[in-house]
Amino acid sequence: MKLYIKNMVCDRCKMAVSQILTQLNIEVQQMELGEVSIKQDLDENIQITLAKQLESIGFELLDDKRKKIVEKIKNVVIEMVHQSGTDVDKITPSFLISERVGRDYKYLSTLFSEVEGKTIEQYLIFQKIEKVKELLIYDELTLSQIADQLHYSSVQHLSNQFKKVTGLTPSRFKELQNHKRKAIDAI
Repeated sequence: MKLYIKNMVCDRCKMAVSQILTQLNIEVQQMELGEVSIKQDLDENIQITLAKQLESIGFELLDDKRKKIVEKIKNVVIEMVHQSGTDVDKITPSFLISERVGRDYKYLSTLFSEVEGKTIEQYLIFQKIEKVKELLIYDELTLSQIADQLHYSSVQHLSNQFKKVTGLTPSRFKELQNHKRKAIDAI
């Protein structure tokens, strides 16, 4: 049986979900971002308990087919942006999303827009801007290196997009003491 879990977007999320599943004596076969394969079917009481425990720490057990697909799309985008340096760097976002989700990109794009109220491209941009903020705060890379790492065509393109989304230039953002970053699952 597969469980689909909204907001499960990082390794710490996987650990938190794993702890809940262990407490409920649910055996895990495989765990990916947003998706858990378990050995047994869950009775209704266990499923309700699992849903409540997941919700108590910011997750949501998904049962709507459309939401499950959208969550898969989000997880692919998050992996592309936040786990760079992998083989996903060499593939266009639309091809990768279509391949990983197993559906035509046009269908996925329409579905995502209907469910989320924004396009996949907008979601990708917002994720990239959050990654830029993170890298600026760490102050380990130049803006040119950040642009290269996140596959921007130029520093100017990154700067323009950053300002359009945040209202600030990257250098002004860096100067601010109160860095306003968003959690990945809040984007």
